Formats: sequence, C-alpha cells, structure tokens
Amino acid sequence: MSDCVLAEMTHAAVRSQQWEAAVLPFGATEPHNLHMPYGTDNYEVDIIGRKATEYAFQRGAKVLLLPTVPFGVNTNHLNVAGAVTCSVTPTTLLHVLTDLVDSMERQGIRKLVLLNGHGGNELKPLMRELHHRTKVFLCLCDWFRMAKDIYPTIFEQPGEHADEVETSLGLAFFPELVHLEQADAGRENPTKLDAINRGWIGITRPWHLATTNTGLGDPRAATAEKGRRLMDAIVNRLGQFLADLAKLSMSDAFPY
Repeated sequence: MSDCVLAEMTHAAVRSQQWEAAVLPFGATEPHNLHMPYGTDNYEVDIIGRKATEYAFQRGAKVLLLPTVPFGVNTNHLNVAGAVTCSVTPTTLLHVLTDLVDSMERQGIRKLVLLNGHGGNELKPLMRELHHRTKVFLCLCDWFRMAKDIYPTIFEQPGEHADEVETSLGLAFFPELVHLEQADAGRENPTKLDAINRGWIGITRPWHLATTNTGLGDPRAATAEKGRRLMDAIVNRLGQFLADLAKLSMSDAFPY
C-alpha cells in the first residue's frame, strides 16, 4: 500500500493525514502508432504521478495522488480507420473537473495540480473557467513540456505522439505492452498550406489524414535507458514543485 496513492489506501490511512495538496492526472484512451498500447497516456501519468508524489511525500509534504481520468478529448481521432477511440468533449471534461474541484474544496484540500498526459486535453481554459468560482488553487503540468529543454541531450529524433520519447518511457516502465518491431515510421503528412506546416497557423488535426498510423515522430531509436533518464528528470522537477507547493501557506495573495 502506498502512503499517498488514494486508490491503494484505506480510509484509516487517508484520514490519518492532513493533506496539503492533491494531484489529478488526466490521460486518454487512443491508438498510439502500431506498437504502443491504447492506454499509453494513462500509464505514463500514473507512473509520473506516483513517483512525483512519493518524492514529495518522502520530504514531508502531504500530497495525495488521485485516480487518473482515463478518457480525453479525442474528437479528431474518430475517423481513424480501424480505431476504437474513447473520446469526450472539452465541455464534458470541464464538468468532470468542476465536480472534482468541488469535492476537493469540500474536503479542505486547497491546492490541486492537474497532471496532463494528453495533448488534446487543453486544460488551461478550463482552469480559467473555474478561477473565480473556487477557493482551490489550480495549476497545470503538461508532463511532455516539463523536461523538453533536455530532450536534445537524451533523444535523437523527438516527435510528438508515440515517438522516440513515449516509446522510451514505454520500454522502461511497461515494456510488456510495447512491440517496437511493429512500429510505423511516424511520418507527418503536410497540408497544402505552408503557414500550417510551419506552425504559424494552428488547426485541429484530423489524425486519419495527418499521419499514416497515428504516430508522429520516428520511434525506432527508443531505448529503456532513455526513458529512465527522462523519468528521473521529470520526477525531480515535479516532485520538488509538489514539495514546495504543499509547504506554502495559503493566503489571499497565494502564490505571490
């Protein structure tokens, strides 16, 4: 039994602590190229959340890891041939977050970290929706942005989806579910508009057109060692943030 993972704890253990902060992971259930499991985003945030909250807890911070929300915004995956994609709309995700924030506030937890593992989950606008309605301090960690500055020191060709980065994490932490020999090259199909291809203009990408098999980035240089190096960096950064966040006293000017 973990000391800070809610799903594994008894009521006796939970009520023995005065929780200072909580982490709420958001994932998705969707295809990840031909070689990774549909639950990749969920497995990643589960592992990152567990390791980071345990890091903080071991340093005296009473941080609780909540269960992962396993369904994300995947409306642009629904036309992928042969895919079974479990998708919700941003509005549904807002309702889920609203209810969970209300639950935290009623339980006296005033600091909530949203740990996001899926690029389609645009959570910051949802935080703005709740900002003036709740006393809970909300902040967001997209884990795939947290250590992007060190990608060049670890990876050869980082991409975006089921790429060398995610595949390395899979090989390190759920290798039994990764079949690298089946991987597609993860090539992106360009649009007919140069400004979109250059990133100057954003669209909601239809994944059945944007790539061949939902991968974006060549995964074939992935290794478990690369995944462990990335995980160490993420856990150190996020874990220390959670420890610092938990120990700060709430005030009208928090976190300033």
